[in-house]
Amino acid sequence: MIISRGPDGRRAPTLLAVALMLVMSGCSLIPAPPGPAPLRYREEVFSVVDSTVDLTYGSAPGLDATAQDLRLDLYEPHGDTAAKRPAVVLVHSGAFSFGNKDSAEIVDLAGALGRRGIVSVSINYRLMAPAGCTGTNGTTPTCLAAANAAQHDAQAAVRWLRANQTRYRIDADRIAMAGTSAGGITALLAAYRSDDPGTSGNPGPSSTIGAAISLSGGVPGAAAYTGPGDAPALLFHGTADTIIPFGWSVETAVASLGAGIYVNLQPFADAGHVPYTQFRDRIVTQTANFLYQQLHLDSAAT
Repeated sequence: MIISRGPDGRRAPTLLAVALMLVMSGCSLIPAPPGPAPLRYREEVFSVVDSTVDLTYGSAPGLDATAQDLRLDLYEPHGDTAAKRPAVVLVHSGAFSFGNKDSAEIVDLAGALGRRGIVSVSINYRLMAPAGCTGTNGTTPTCLAAANAAQHDAQAAVRWLRANQTRYRIDADRIAMAGTSAGGITALLAAYRSDDPGTSGNPGPSSTIGAAISLSGGVPGAAAYTGPGDAPALLFHGTADTIIPFGWSVETAVASLGAGIYVNLQPFADAGHVPYTQFRDRIVTQTANFLYQQLHLDSAAT
């Protein structure tokens, strides 16, 4: 289902109405961009993706208040000669308590994007909620602070890409963010809160992103964060998720609609939390189509 404000400016439907629409109509897939195959960014045009691991992109106080180095892994298509490449910051799951930048679904997505010609960076970020955050306690002060810290770290990675755009041939106008679970929440916060960049590193460049992708994420109380001009979002979510409620993504979609922001919410009927393996092909294809659409890759360097 595509949710966006119509030209008549009608009010957003209620949360219940949107949920009923989702149940009744399913979802609307983002169509593949037109053009003869093989088309860079739409499908795989490279066979090998190179990785450079443990690059430092920032520093910020950890749980013990001492400085913690922030590191990322860079993925780029082998042999690519494009002068400016779109890039995606990838954020792992883990309830803001655990997890790593080399999680299986993140590495797989980095490879899929790299073979399409898109650079990605998978980041480690501060894990500031030792007890973990889920749908039952995700709005406690500790969890809110942990999500805010993750947002600031991810935004530092966005700025790192812009600060190093010449070295790594990054198109500074075409940067997105994607994540799973806590990482999806982080990507959405970066989309909606670019005015709160934090101080995790690389001051100067903009923290804004051009698009956000969330799998099993969502932002409770999203209406308080969204506003005109925020980044569009693609939301994947299992309707039977018991860790992060499906309703969080519905609420995020409603808030985006109310702010006039493009959002595409794709429910996975009866699926649980982070069903990446189960729906991998659809997630990858829809992510590529969404990035092509929202980052205007038809006019990007090739």
